[in-house]
Amino acid sequence: MCYFEQTRWSCGYWRWGHFKQQCNKEYRMGETCGLKLVYHTIPDPDVCRLCHDREKKERRLNKMIADVERWKQEGNRSATIERTEGEMAIVQEQICAMNKEHALRQFSLAQGIVGKEQTTVENATNLWLTLPLLQ
Repeated sequence: MCYFEQTRWSCGYWRWGHFKQQCNKEYRMGETCGLKLVYHTIPDPDVCRLCHDREKKERRLNKMIADVERWKQEGNRSATIERTEGEMAIVQEQICAMNKEHALRQFSLAQGIVGKEQTTVENATNLWLTLPLLQ
């Protein structure tokens, strides 16, 4: 039960910070017992990097949608429209993956690699909703 700092952004995303205090179970210097507890939470008023990246992709997608609408009115740009619609599908998939990664991290207790976890967004949400309240 070693203690670490925790950074939490306004969007709910979080990460473990620096090691702060060693517990009694681990006697070797520089080693931790493996169980992380929060020593201090550092609130960050900004949103996380993942949210910034998602906002960039959403702006790019909105521009592509506006371009395709304009090109359809102009006519004679079928190849460009087709290529851009393919790119739009890829960007939409990337945005969905970012949303899933963000939701998994908000409701998880570990800092594993999000893509390799076995939980789904629905399971993470259900687990979070069924946690007993501390009184």
